[in-house]
Amino acid sequence: MNITFTEAAQKYLANLLEKQGVEGIGVRLFVSNPGTPHAETCLAYCKPGEEKEGDLKMELEYFPCHVEGVSEPFLDDAMVDFAEDKLGGQLTIKAPNAKLPKVNDDSPLDMKINYFLQMEVNPGLASHGGMVSLVELEDDVAILQFGGGCQGCAAVDLTLKDGVEKTLMERIPELKGVRDVTDHTNTDNAFYK
Repeated sequence: MNITFTEAAQKYLANLLEKQGVEGIGVRLFVSNPGTPHAETCLAYCKPGEEKEGDLKMELEYFPCHVEGVSEPFLDDAMVDFAEDKLGGQLTIKAPNAKLPKVNDDSPLDMKINYFLQMEVNPGLASHGGMVSLVELEDDVAILQFGGGCQGCAAVDLTLKDGVEKTLMERIPELKGVRDVTDHTNTDNAFYK
């Protein structure tokens, strides 16, 4: 688990926890809506017994931190910091992987597909008001759905074969192919009609 609590953040939080008057109290770190554009990193008080099943425990210098198990990959490289200012200060949590966890060779296939769709494919499609998402995996074939300007676009076959499929197959050797399940008869928002 690569999560950093700076000394300033630990001291600030320890002071807040002490005011709760509960022996053994700590914090719980988790991500709501992990892996989505709506992901939010959250830090909450965690009294003894309030940990959830699957939580991972980090023993910090001043208090324990319970990390939600399912959030852990989304919290890799996260940093909790505290900066003092004239108004007292501000606690910040930077979690660069909350919306999209880092992937490696051992990551599940669907996580790898979502990562490369969000990091490499969708930024290009966004220039045409489009996007593509993974619907499901079927025998290591990615079932994809196009939306926005890609739905009903006359160039979608080219985009699928030369763009999306080529990128995913180069990046993820174990992927056997891609298939589009989008209803392209709706051309209302199509970039090319």
